[in-house]
Amino acid sequence: MATSNDRTLPFDDSNPHIKKYLKQLSNPILQRLFLFAKLPSAFFMGIKVQSVTPSEAKVTVPYSWRSQNPFKSTYFAAQAAAAEMSTGVLAMLALQGRGKVSMLITKMEATYGKKAISKATFTCLEGQKVMDAVKKAIETGEGQEVKMLTIGTQIDKNGQEVEVSRFFFTWSFKAKK
Repeated sequence: MATSNDRTLPFDDSNPHIKKYLKQLSNPILQRLFLFAKLPSAFFMGIKVQSVTPSEAKVTVPYSWRSQNPFKSTYFAAQAAAAEMSTGVLAMLALQGRGKVSMLITKMEATYGKKAISKATFTCLEGQKVMDAVKKAIETGEGQEVKMLTIGTQIDKNGQEVEVSRFFFTWSFKAKK
């Protein structure tokens, strides 16, 4: 249980709560158990957290019968789930050891470019942005919103990385008393 002193812990991997969370995310068995218990649709689609640091997250969604649409590409909802998870793991990371802080998506925007016909990787590089928003929510006691970008890419048949979709998720954070 977090104490009020925990709210002042650093927002990096020197924070023991963040260190523990990163270790759990890097364990494939624990990751799959978490998805099965808390996000069964992501588990079913085969979504995986590839890597997480306090500054960035990479999440993949495979191109398989469990994630594709009738048009032989990755279903938009499967892409949205992986994209949301790439921002969400950073948000959860920011909350580690902070006591009770609520988090909620208040808006989502998406654009789809190329047809996703292979494994797609969603990369969010905005860990610092979410850490700053959580810190401000705790310090001020006021709700904070942060708009986070994640970009989905795949490797095409020429070995080139191409963008398949781009998502913006607006997260809201409010420290509970």
